[in-house]
Amino acid sequence: MKESHLTLRLSDALARALERSARERGVAKSHVAREAVARYLAPTGPGPSNVLVRGADILARWSELPRLTVAEATDLAREIRGARKALPPPKPPWD
Repeated sequence: MKESHLTLRLSDALARALERSARERGVAKSHVAREAVARYLAPTGPGPSNVLVRGADILARWSELPRLTVAEATDLAREIRGARKALPPPKPPWD
């Protein structure tokens, strides 16, 4: 695929934000700009994503997610087992 080149003028604040984002993610500024344009122009809804996701990004997000305590996890497992018992057995697909 042949790539096109684009010259873009940004405010100082936006240029600093672009540079900071690229530095934090360890990618080129052009990569961040391409990703932003793709997100802006891409149709909304489910579909394939060309967004680069690095392990460091996942690790950073993972550490921010809420966690269940042991007691909460035990209660949740008990509720799931109870709900499974309360459901009728599934019908075979050939019936």
